[in-house]
Amino acid sequence: MRSAQQILADAKVIAVVGASRDPYKPSHTVPLQMLRHGWRIIPVNPFVAEVFGVPTVPTLADLTEPVDLVNIFRPARDAVDVVRQAAEIKAPAVWLQSGIASAEARRIAEEAGMDYVEDRCLAVERALGQLTKLP
Repeated sequence: MRSAQQILADAKVIAVVGASRDPYKPSHTVPLQMLRHGWRIIPVNPFVAEVFGVPTVPTLADLTEPVDLVNIFRPARDAVDVVRQAAEIKAPAVWLQSGIASAEARRIAEEAGMDYVEDRCLAVERALGQLTKLP
């Protein structure tokens, strides 16, 4: 299992499940910060066409390219199904944002051989590691 810092350092493309258009929600500000620091963000939201100017896809199954990380902004009860979907698309890692934890999601990720992080914020970890993808 890679550390949270190593997962971020290795990632280039992040699918964000539950990305929001609401500029006051962490599900908007966190992926926007990652985008501004050089990661490619693919918002996953079936209810809107774009988030921060980036076209959305309705589900992980609708992705047309591989992703390095699936970042989850959904309640723990929903995260289990999202982790199953991440395993189906062969995502190498899943990350449940701050306040989200699930023993079942962890088990599914481990059985699928995915790296797993829960109850941690991507943006905080990026800042702590002073990580950026910008040239």
